[in-house]
Amino acid sequence: MNKVAAKTIRHDSQKDFDGLDGPEGWVTTTIGDIVGLNPPKPPQDALPPNAPVTFVPMPAVDAYYGKIAAPNERPFGAVRKGYTAFREDDVIFAKITPCMENGKSAVARTLTNGLGFGSTEFHVLRSNGAVVPDYLFHYLRQESFRRAAEAEMTGSVGQKRVPANFLKNVRLPLPPLSEQKRIVLKVEELLARVNAARERLAKVKEILKHFRQSVLAAAYSGKLKIQKMQFDDNTKKKLKDVVNSIQIGPFGSLLHKADYVASEIPAINPTNFVDGKIKPSQKVTISKSKKRELERYVLKEGDVIVGRRGQMGRCAVVTKEEDGWICGTGALFLRPGAELMPHFLQMLISSPQIVAYLEAASVGSTMTNLNQKIFSTMEIPVPAKEVQDQIVRNGHALFRTSEEIETRCRKAEGFLERLEKEVLVKAFRGELVPTEAELAKREGRPYEPASALLAKIKTQRS
Repeated sequence: MNKVAAKTIRHDSQKDFDGLDGPEGWVTTTIGDIVGLNPPKPPQDALPPNAPVTFVPMPAVDAYYGKIAAPNERPFGAVRKGYTAFREDDVIFAKITPCMENGKSAVARTLTNGLGFGSTEFHVLRSNGAVVPDYLFHYLRQESFRRAAEAEMTGSVGQKRVPANFLKNVRLPLPPLSEQKRIVLKVEELLARVNAARERLAKVKEILKHFRQSVLAAAYSGKLKIQKMQFDDNTKKKLKDVVNSIQIGPFGSLLHKADYVASEIPAINPTNFVDGKIKPSQKVTISKSKKRELERYVLKEGDVIVGRRGQMGRCAVVTKEEDGWICGTGALFLRPGAELMPHFLQMLISSPQIVAYLEAASVGSTMTNLNQKIFSTMEIPVPAKEVQDQIVRNGHALFRTSEEIETRCRKAEGFLERLEKEVLVKAFRGELVPTEAELAKREGRPYEPASALLAKIKTQRS
């Protein structure tokens, strides 16, 4: 495509932007030249005081889809003074961290009585006729743009905002109006496909979650064994009769602030259980000297450590790597006896049947807890060791299949993220649809370049 250079100065923070010098018929301009930024509020007599208008607090903007998803209505007189005003087809753009970085922006549509009011943390951009609002919206939604805006934020930590002057001076490539509309249609068509694919992937991940629960339920009921092996679900034993010990983590009075040091002996709590494995935190470790005082709470390979607060059923088998670590105050550990395989016990505790039991048996009002008595009296199926081994093998094989599918889902999500970025990059380079200049040549007709439209609008304004 025939490219033309534009005589404008690129803002330093935008040096990684692509396509600012567009194809023939395009012009590189600034946002301040094509919008009214933060226009004045409507006059007091624009509507009766009790007339309803759309009200948009910051949470009402869906950052993922870039839509006003949950607006409500308020009387015009109640919101006119204290809130940011906008009208139909204005673009609202969150200026405060982290909302801006998350992509909270939208084109205001279907406003009650044509007016909207919302958070004072919105910038409002009103087209002067040179730009299609949706074209501007997609430009602002680019990750590269948000990175540039983040670099220019001012204010204290947690209260940083994008200055209005930054927006005014931002350069963007502007095609003719008719081409903008075609670009918007194509972008939204492609992004709709991307979002549909994301939704399907989310459903797959939800199916996998239910699948893993079904595997655990089958492990509890013995359905994961091979047919010739006997499994008597009616023969259960109390947990205290098949484990050597049930030990709750040390009370808070045994551990003081001074006992925690950097990068020594990890203390394992429920937050350290990730997908049935132990992921320690180097921020929660105790000194070696303190470990000697807490010998009864030291974990050994083959122990099953269980979270006793919050989400029930979180547990992990202690491996050789974690041998010698400490059971934290929010956990307890079970030391299986000769009749019980650690990984079989882990599958039982994570099963829906045991989770339901623990949820019903947990004690406490503000934060529910599990104690030794609850585990001591809990009954579990204890088949022969060879049956346990077969159940564990089959269960782990199914989990590996589930993990492989989940890995593919993550790769697909990464591909969709890259695809979305590429769609927008191509859109603002003029590579997504035929340009107006190309169509005009093909059809043997004149067309109005963006520079002519801008000049006309400036003349009319002056």
